Amino acid sequence: MLSTRQSQIRGAGFAAAKTVYSASVVASGSVSGRYFNYLSQRRLFHQSQQSLGKIKVKNPIVEMDGDEMTRIIWKFIKEKLINPYLDIDLKYYDLSIESRDKTDDKITVEAANAIKKYGVGVKCATITPDEARVEEFNLKEMWKSPNGTIRNILNGTVFREPIIIGSKVPRLVAGWEKPIIIGRHAHGDQYKATDLLVPGAGTLELKYTPADGSEPKTLNVFDFKGAGIGLAMYNTDESITGFAHSSFKMALSKKMDLKLATKNTILKKYDGRFKDIFQEVYDSTYKQEFSKIGITYEHRLIDDIVAQMIKSKGGFVLALKNYDGDVQSDIVAQGFGSLGLMTSVLMTPDGKAFESEAAHGTVTRHYRFYQQGKETSTNSIASIFAWTRGLIQRGKLDNTPDVIKFAETLEKVVIDTVQVDGIMTKDLALAGGHTNRSDYVTTTEFLDAVEKKLKSELKL
Repeated sequence: MLSTRQSQIRGAGFAAAKTVYSASVVASGSVSGRYFNYLSQRRLFHQSQQSLGKIKVKNPIVEMDGDEMTRIIWKFIKEKLINPYLDIDLKYYDLSIESRDKTDDKITVEAANAIKKYGVGVKCATITPDEARVEEFNLKEMWKSPNGTIRNILNGTVFREPIIIGSKVPRLVAGWEKPIIIGRHAHGDQYKATDLLVPGAGTLELKYTPADGSEPKTLNVFDFKGAGIGLAMYNTDESITGFAHSSFKMALSKKMDLKLATKNTILKKYDGRFKDIFQEVYDSTYKQEFSKIGITYEHRLIDDIVAQMIKSKGGFVLALKNYDGDVQSDIVAQGFGSLGLMTSVLMTPDGKAFESEAAHGTVTRHYRFYQQGKETSTNSIASIFAWTRGLIQRGKLDNTPDVIKFAETLEKVVIDTVQVDGIMTKDLALAGGHTNRSDYVTTTEFLDAVEKKLKSELKL
């Protein structure tokens, strides 16, 4: 049903339609009643579009603009698929590399804090500069990844989920019929490790000095007979606990089984800590909720789960440590067809902050063609889904079903444009073995096709 606020906005004429819809609820105990209920809800959704103006999004969404070809696509998406249909307050932050350099990256921190304040953000792909980019843009310094900055401020977990199109985009792993969502604990481990080159014979030790002044602990790591390498890494109970909460919440929201994979048989204390904390959090907080909706949680060895994943039909959330998640998310993306068909969402342990974006980069090569005035055929699907996933989360938080319905309709339209109409960009055509120029459309032609189909679906 529509919210009270939206009923007020849309006026007395809409109230009459609501009365008809409410009457259907009385009959909804029967099959015919439920069907009439569905038809009424769908009709009211179309009426709200056709006769009564844009859909009101109750609370703001933080919008973060990006770089290069994805920035061009982002603008088209807003103009064609978002602004014409939604009355939405977008809190805009320009996270282009030029803007980050101009503000000494303060704009990224401000955007992250805005997501904390408003609860939902949608982000365009951005450049993470290397030495070549520093020279290209004459940057003050090599700024950190904005994704990493936002993730650290929100203390969230990144989940990557494939967008399943259908037979028009063949899956390399043909048996995967349902999504596999990869949750990566993007904190610590190898990515914050201290490593060294050992120049020659000697002893490598690991020392812990307690802050309370008690006796230090020293462990012998290895006695080198010659040159070699060494590494020390860490994680924290607080971060692992947050990762666990985010993972259980994601599984509940998707109504999917959750699996944690580690190598605790080898790293008995390190990986064993992940296993123990997840089990404690599950038993104390989520076990009853999981049982209520018929989903399960289990821990598996990483090598076991990888083999089982390939044989499975999909349909589960897989929580992984930092490195494992980094690797497996790309494997899953390619297995489902393309990295261009992968969404990425950041969720905080308390569920109060959510950010969505495409999992791919800024598509620099296509942007160079665009700058030269040449034709481009850039896949915009993951960027569109960055918007829809943010809108769905906003609708859930605000209890506005028509916002959720709009976002889900847009997702269906995008998939049907490819699967039913056979209209797709070059990367998807090539994935299906189609190499002729007539097999694919340009960047804007694809978005035009989605726009046309969306209008038809909404009966505008």
